[in-house]
Amino acid sequence: MIVRPRPRMRELFFIWKGSIIPLILPQVLFVTVVAAVVTSTAEFLGPRFPDFATGPFTFLGLSLSLFLGFRNNACYDRWWEARKHYGNLLVVMRCLARDSQLLVPAGDNTGDDRRENLLRLATAFILALTARLRDRPIAAAAAPQLSAGEHETVAASHNPADTILRLMTAQLCDARQAGRLDSVTYCALAEHINQLTAIQGACERIRHTALPFAYTLLLHRTAHIFCFLLPFGVVHSLGYATPLLTALVAYTFFGLDALGDELEEPFGTAQNDLPLDAITRTIEIDLASYRGITPLPEPIRPDNFVLM
Repeated sequence: MIVRPRPRMRELFFIWKGSIIPLILPQVLFVTVVAAVVTSTAEFLGPRFPDFATGPFTFLGLSLSLFLGFRNNACYDRWWEARKHYGNLLVVMRCLARDSQLLVPAGDNTGDDRRENLLRLATAFILALTARLRDRPIAAAAAPQLSAGEHETVAASHNPADTILRLMTAQLCDARQAGRLDSVTYCALAEHINQLTAIQGACERIRHTALPFAYTLLLHRTAHIFCFLLPFGVVHSLGYATPLLTALVAYTFFGLDALGDELEEPFGTAQNDLPLDAITRTIEIDLASYRGITPLPEPIRPDNFVLM
């Protein structure tokens, strides 16, 4: 995610990092060159160059802008929903860490070990979930927080993050069956694990359900065809200003299209995607603080205005 102060007016037109220009520059340059060739040809041929009506381009441009706006709204909804789930994940982890003190009844010397194991597995879960959403090796990401036996179990499962939640539940069940937890306390702690399961399922739904491909393909094709044909419709009315107008229109349409592609997959590593690593590190720090670990992990900071 781009993290930088709002630019001043004199900086507005010269900012490169954080803009969409690096992604769309080849397409914009191509249609600008096409517009320059069309303009030169029209000036050379004069009245013999076909005079296309601008009406169809106006209606097509208006329709295309509406559809691009609709797609970008849908993509932003996915991005914002994903951010809300990871924000809720932070809240649930903090609640779990506070309520884990219920595992340490007065006079029970084994309670601290149970609490430490529960928070250790919770840390492993958030590492595994982030790795799963970003297509990284999941078991390897959670390995620093797992014992040898736990790592073997997690690595052999088809859903490592859910397996870690099962290990957390097993610890609560053992404590309940041994009489160290009453039913009310067990339900309170188990509810937090259920909430983690719901968050994982919601994030996986977003990760594995894209917008309809045919809809995206239609907008891709229409945007390119429109920007390619635009110079033919405006060259007689604009003359030598045709390449400039074409470049501006191409920047807008291609930019919205490319930005929608990034927002559509909020868990990726593009510069406008969510900073999952930074949020995960924040949760690690909070859980480590509850566990009494020192020194605490360092928070992840923006690198050249990009927070991952």
